[in-house]
Amino acid sequence: MKKEIIISGFGGQGVLAIGKNLVEAGLEEGLEVTWAPSYGPEMRGGTANCHVVLSDRKIGSPLVVRPTELIAMNGPSLEKFAHLVQQGGLILINSSVVREKAEQPGVRTLYIPCGGIAEELGNPKVANMVMLGAYIGATGALHPDTVRSMIHHMFTGAKAKLVPLNLQALERGIACAG
Repeated sequence: MKKEIIISGFGGQGVLAIGKNLVEAGLEEGLEVTWAPSYGPEMRGGTANCHVVLSDRKIGSPLVVRPTELIAMNGPSLEKFAHLVQQGGLILINSSVVREKAEQPGVRTLYIPCGGIAEELGNPKVANMVMLGAYIGATGALHPDTVRSMIHHMFTGAKAKLVPLNLQALERGIACAG
């Protein structure tokens, strides 16, 4: 198993957090992992992306040239990276922000209304957790229970009150992909 993922969007959409969560869950499951973040000097509102590799074998390079999956949280990200996705790959699109359709022959596309679901849950900041759930549900690359456990460990002390909201967002994303 080897997943090469590009996750991209505007700074502030939680793009780097999605990648970091995938890597931490992959480590917990005993996989080889890499995470290579990249963001513009503006951070919030600028562009951000990361390359993530999850593998059951040693990883030669952290850079992803031909992703097996693309998570596009905004239109410019879809435009920039969609053509790179391997045949048989997957593109997950935040359809709350991206209006364009991805027409990539031989590539499966899922449209996930991350922002809309996050709004329904009462907090737009969990859109990234919706997308994380959608990725896990669509690919089966990681066990949902590993990510659920990770969420419990991420939010401790005063932030523990955020656990139920983030778990709801994760579950809604998983359901979108199923």
